[in-house]
Amino acid sequence: MNRVKIIIAGPRGRMGSEAVNLVINTEHFELTAVIDYKFGGKLLNEVEGFKKIHNVPVYSNIEECLQTETADVLIDLTTPEVGMHHARTALSYNVRPVVGTTGFSKMELEELEYICREKGLGCIIAPNFALGAVLMMKFSQMAGKYFNDIEIIELHHDQKLDAPSGTAVKTAEMISAARSPKSQGHPNEKETISGARGAEFDGMHIHSVRLPGLVAHQEVLFGSDGQTLSIRHDSYNRASFMSGVKIAVDTVMKLDTFVYGLENILE
Repeated sequence: MNRVKIIIAGPRGRMGSEAVNLVINTEHFELTAVIDYKFGGKLLNEVEGFKKIHNVPVYSNIEECLQTETADVLIDLTTPEVGMHHARTALSYNVRPVVGTTGFSKMELEELEYICREKGLGCIIAPNFALGAVLMMKFSQMAGKYFNDIEIIELHHDQKLDAPSGTAVKTAEMISAARSPKSQGHPNEKETISGARGAEFDGMHIHSVRLPGLVAHQEVLFGSDGQTLSIRHDSYNRASFMSGVKIAVDTVMKLDTFVYGLENILE
Protein backbone atom coordinates (compact mmCIF):
# COMPACT_ATOMS: atom_id res chain seq x y z
CA MET A 1 0.00 0.00 0.00
CA ASN A 2 1.31 3.47 -0.91
CA ARG A 3 2.24 5.71 1.97
CA VAL A 4 -0.10 8.62 2.63
CA LYS A 5 1.66 11.85 3.56
CA ILE A 6 -0.38 13.72 6.16
CA ILE A 7 -0.39 17.18 7.72
CA ILE A 8 -2.32 17.69 10.97
CA ALA A 9 -3.78 21.05 11.98
CA GLY A 10 -4.46 21.41 15.68
CA PRO A 11 -2.09 18.78 17.13
CA ARG A 12 -2.21 20.05 20.72
CA GLY A 13 -5.95 19.62 21.13
CA ARG A 14 -7.33 16.42 22.60
CA MET A 15 -8.53 15.22 19.20
CA GLY A 16 -5.36 16.46 17.51
CA SER A 17 -3.02 14.57 19.82
CA GLU A 18 -5.01 11.38 19.22
CA ALA A 19 -4.73 11.99 15.47
CA VAL A 20 -0.95 12.38 15.79
CA ASN A 21 -0.77 9.02 17.58
CA LEU A 22 -2.97 7.44 14.92
CA VAL A 23 -0.79 8.66 12.06
CA ILE A 24 2.57 7.68 13.59
CA ASN A 25 1.21 4.24 14.55
CA THR A 26 -0.35 3.44 11.16
CA GLU A 27 2.15 1.71 8.90
CA HIS A 28 1.11 3.33 5.62
CA PHE A 29 0.64 6.84 7.09
CA GLU A 30 3.47 9.37 7.28
CA LEU A 31 3.28 12.53 9.42
CA THR A 32 4.84 15.20 7.20
CA ALA A 33 4.17 18.29 9.33
CA VAL A 34 1.78 19.88 11.80
CA ILE A 35 0.23 23.34 11.93
CA ASP A 36 0.19 25.17 15.26
CA TYR A 37 0.24 28.97 15.45
CA LYS A 38 1.98 28.96 18.84
CA PHE A 39 4.95 26.72 18.01
CA GLY A 40 5.72 27.57 14.38
CA GLY A 41 9.40 27.17 13.55
CA LYS A 42 9.99 24.39 16.06
CA LEU A 43 10.09 20.61 15.67
CA LEU A 44 7.23 18.60 17.13
CA ASN A 45 9.50 16.90 19.68
CA GLU A 46 10.14 20.36 21.18
CA VAL A 47 6.44 20.64 22.04
CA GLU A 48 5.27 19.23 25.37
CA GLY A 49 3.57 15.88 24.92
CA PHE A 50 5.37 14.94 21.70
CA LYS A 51 8.96 14.39 22.90
CA LYS A 52 9.29 11.02 21.15
CA ILE A 53 8.22 12.24 17.68
CA HIS A 54 11.27 13.41 15.74
CA ASN A 55 11.88 15.22 12.45
CA VAL A 56 8.34 16.61 12.13
CA PRO A 57 8.32 20.40 11.52
CA VAL A 58 5.73 22.72 13.03
CA TYR A 59 4.36 25.60 10.94
CA SER A 60 2.44 28.57 12.26
CA ASN A 61 0.13 28.80 9.23
CA ILE A 62 -1.10 26.59 6.43
CA GLU A 63 0.22 28.71 3.57
CA GLU A 64 3.81 28.46 4.77
CA CYS A 65 3.36 24.75 5.43
CA LEU A 66 1.98 23.89 1.99
CA GLN A 67 4.54 26.05 0.22
CA THR A 68 7.28 24.02 1.90
CA GLU A 69 5.91 20.50 2.39
CA THR A 70 4.43 17.91 0.02
CA ALA A 71 1.37 16.14 1.37
CA ASP A 72 -1.61 14.06 0.26
CA VAL A 73 -4.07 14.76 3.08
CA LEU A 74 -4.72 17.50 5.62
CA ILE A 75 -6.43 16.39 8.84
CA ASP A 76 -8.01 19.47 10.39
CA LEU A 77 -9.28 19.38 13.98
CA THR A 78 -9.46 23.08 14.81
CA THR A 79 -12.45 25.47 14.74
CA PRO A 80 -15.08 26.19 12.05
CA GLU A 81 -13.46 29.47 10.96
CA VAL A 82 -9.93 28.08 10.83
CA GLY A 83 -11.11 24.75 9.43
CA MET A 84 -12.84 26.43 6.51
CA HIS A 85 -9.72 28.45 5.67
CA HIS A 86 -7.55 25.35 5.97
CA ALA A 87 -9.83 23.21 3.77
CA ARG A 88 -10.07 25.90 1.10
CA THR A 89 -6.30 26.46 1.10
CA ALA A 90 -5.46 22.73 1.10
CA LEU A 91 -7.62 22.17 -1.98
CA SER A 92 -5.85 25.05 -3.75
CA TYR A 93 -2.59 23.09 -3.23
CA ASN A 94 -4.21 19.81 -4.39
CA VAL A 95 -4.20 18.41 -0.85
CA ARG A 96 -7.30 16.49 0.21
CA PRO A 97 -8.89 17.75 3.47
CA VAL A 98 -10.36 15.49 6.14
CA VAL A 99 -12.09 17.83 8.57
CA GLY A 100 -13.56 16.91 11.94
CA THR A 101 -14.56 20.43 12.86
CA THR A 102 -18.29 21.15 13.10
CA GLY A 103 -20.19 24.40 12.74
CA PHE A 104 -19.87 24.99 8.98
CA SER A 105 -22.73 26.88 7.35
CA LYS A 106 -24.66 25.48 4.42
CA MET A 107 -23.05 28.11 2.20
CA GLU A 108 -19.56 27.08 3.28
CA LEU A 109 -20.28 23.40 2.59
CA GLU A 110 -21.61 24.32 -0.85
CA GLU A 111 -18.45 26.32 -1.53
CA LEU A 112 -16.23 23.36 -0.67
CA GLU A 113 -18.37 21.07 -2.81
CA TYR A 114 -17.94 23.48 -5.74
CA ILE A 115 -14.14 23.64 -5.31
CA CYS A 116 -13.89 19.84 -5.15
CA ARG A 117 -15.96 19.49 -8.30
CA GLU A 118 -13.84 22.07 -10.14
CA LYS A 119 -10.53 20.50 -9.10
CA GLY A 120 -11.61 16.84 -9.14
CA LEU A 121 -10.36 16.34 -5.58
CA GLY A 122 -11.86 14.54 -2.61
CA CYS A 123 -12.76 16.25 0.67
CA ILE A 124 -14.51 14.75 3.70
CA ILE A 125 -16.25 16.82 6.36
CA ALA A 126 -17.41 14.61 9.22
CA PRO A 127 -19.51 15.96 12.10
CA ASN A 128 -18.56 12.82 14.00
CA PHE A 129 -15.80 10.26 13.36
CA ALA A 130 -17.03 7.68 15.88
CA LEU A 131 -18.40 4.69 13.97
CA GLY A 132 -21.01 4.08 16.67
CA ALA A 133 -22.25 7.66 16.30
CA VAL A 134 -22.60 7.20 12.55
CA LEU A 135 -24.63 4.04 13.13
CA MET A 136 -26.75 5.92 15.67
CA MET A 137 -27.55 8.50 12.98
CA LYS A 138 -28.37 5.86 10.38
CA PHE A 139 -30.59 3.90 12.80
CA SER A 140 -32.35 7.14 13.74
CA GLN A 141 -33.03 7.85 10.08
CA MET A 142 -34.55 4.39 9.73
CA ALA A 143 -36.77 4.95 12.78
CA GLY A 144 -37.82 8.35 11.46
CA LYS A 145 -39.89 6.62 8.78
CA TYR A 146 -42.14 5.19 11.48
CA PHE A 147 -42.05 7.77 14.30
CA ASN A 148 -43.01 11.38 13.59
CA ASP A 149 -42.44 12.71 17.13
CA ILE A 150 -38.72 13.02 17.80
CA GLU A 151 -36.48 14.90 20.20
CA ILE A 152 -32.68 14.96 20.11
CA ILE A 153 -30.59 15.48 23.23
CA GLU A 154 -26.88 16.03 22.63
CA LEU A 155 -24.40 16.28 25.51
CA HIS A 156 -20.82 17.56 25.21
CA HIS A 157 -17.97 18.95 27.29
CA ASP A 158 -18.29 22.57 28.33
CA GLN A 159 -15.49 23.76 26.00
CA LYS A 160 -17.44 22.96 22.84
CA LEU A 161 -18.06 26.13 20.84
CA ASP A 162 -21.09 25.31 18.69
CA ALA A 163 -24.61 24.40 19.77
CA PRO A 164 -26.35 22.34 18.68
CA SER A 165 -23.54 19.99 17.75
CA GLY A 166 -22.80 19.12 14.15
CA THR A 167 -23.80 15.54 14.93
CA ALA A 168 -27.22 16.66 16.18
CA VAL A 169 -27.80 18.83 13.11
CA LYS A 170 -26.69 16.05 10.78
CA THR A 171 -28.96 13.59 12.61
CA ALA A 172 -31.92 15.94 12.23
CA GLU A 173 -31.17 16.41 8.53
CA MET A 174 -31.02 12.65 7.96
CA ILE A 175 -34.25 12.04 9.90
CA SER A 176 -35.97 14.87 8.04
CA ALA A 177 -35.22 13.16 4.73
CA ALA A 178 -37.17 10.10 5.91
CA ARG A 179 -39.81 11.64 8.18
CA SER A 180 -43.16 13.17 7.28
CA PRO A 181 -43.09 16.83 8.38
CA LYS A 182 -44.79 17.50 11.70
CA SER A 183 -44.82 20.29 14.26
CA GLN A 184 -44.51 18.56 17.62
CA GLY A 185 -46.06 19.29 20.99
CA HIS A 186 -49.33 20.98 21.90
CA PRO A 187 -50.38 23.64 19.37
CA ASN A 188 -50.87 26.13 22.23
CA GLU A 189 -47.58 25.24 23.91
CA LYS A 190 -45.86 28.20 25.60
CA GLU A 191 -42.33 28.48 26.95
CA THR A 192 -42.44 30.10 30.37
CA ILE A 193 -38.65 30.34 30.18
CA SER A 194 -37.28 31.11 26.71
CA GLY A 195 -35.45 28.14 25.16
CA ALA A 196 -37.06 25.52 27.38
CA ARG A 197 -38.13 23.47 24.37
CA GLY A 198 -34.73 23.71 22.71
CA ALA A 199 -34.00 24.52 19.09
CA GLU A 200 -36.50 23.53 16.42
CA PHE A 201 -35.58 21.76 13.20
CA ASP A 202 -38.39 20.79 10.84
CA GLY A 203 -40.72 20.41 13.83
CA MET A 204 -38.25 18.30 15.85
CA HIS A 205 -36.61 19.72 18.98
CA ILE A 206 -32.87 19.64 19.72
CA HIS A 207 -31.52 20.14 23.24
CA SER A 208 -27.84 20.91 23.97
CA VAL A 209 -26.19 20.04 27.29
CA ARG A 210 -22.71 21.36 28.17
CA LEU A 211 -20.97 20.02 31.28
CA PRO A 212 -17.40 19.26 32.38
CA GLY A 213 -16.80 15.53 32.50
CA LEU A 214 -18.68 14.82 29.29
CA VAL A 215 -17.00 14.03 25.96
CA ALA A 216 -19.59 13.46 23.20
CA HIS A 217 -22.99 11.84 23.71
CA GLN A 218 -26.32 11.86 21.92
CA GLU A 219 -29.74 10.33 22.49
CA VAL A 220 -32.56 10.39 19.97
CA LEU A 221 -36.00 9.87 21.51
CA PHE A 222 -38.96 8.65 19.44
CA GLY A 223 -42.53 8.66 20.75
CA SER A 224 -45.77 7.13 19.53
CA ASP A 225 -49.02 5.91 21.07
CA GLY A 226 -48.15 3.59 23.94
CA GLN A 227 -44.43 3.31 23.14
CA THR A 228 -41.10 5.09 22.99
CA LEU A 229 -37.78 4.23 21.34
CA SER A 230 -34.38 5.54 22.43
CA ILE A 231 -31.22 5.35 20.32
CA ARG A 232 -28.08 6.52 22.13
CA HIS A 233 -24.36 6.71 21.53
CA ASP A 234 -21.61 7.64 23.99
CA SER A 235 -17.97 8.50 23.35
CA TYR A 236 -15.97 8.30 26.58
CA ASN A 237 -12.65 9.42 25.12
CA ARG A 238 -11.21 10.89 21.91
CA ALA A 239 -9.67 7.57 20.88
CA SER A 240 -13.22 6.52 19.92
CA PHE A 241 -13.02 8.86 16.91
CA MET A 242 -9.78 7.55 15.43
CA SER A 243 -11.16 4.50 13.59
CA GLY A 244 -13.34 6.89 11.61
CA VAL A 245 -10.44 9.25 10.94
CA LYS A 246 -8.42 6.37 9.53
CA ILE A 247 -11.27 5.28 7.26
CA ALA A 248 -11.74 8.87 6.10
CA VAL A 249 -8.05 9.32 5.22
CA ASP A 250 -7.91 6.05 3.29
CA THR A 251 -11.17 6.85 1.50
CA VAL A 252 -10.48 10.48 0.60
CA MET A 253 -7.45 9.35 -1.41
CA LYS A 254 -9.85 7.54 -3.76
CA LEU A 255 -12.39 10.35 -4.05
CA ASP A 256 -12.76 13.16 -6.56
CA THR A 257 -15.84 14.65 -4.89
CA PHE A 258 -17.00 16.33 -1.69
CA VAL A 259 -18.53 14.18 1.06
CA TYR A 260 -20.36 15.50 4.13
CA GLY A 261 -20.83 12.83 6.79
CA LEU A 262 -18.96 9.60 7.43
CA GLU A 263 -22.12 7.58 6.82
CA ASN A 264 -21.75 8.32 3.11
CA ILE A 265 -18.49 6.37 2.81
CA LEU A 266 -19.35 3.37 5.01
CA GLU A 267 -20.64 0.26 3.29
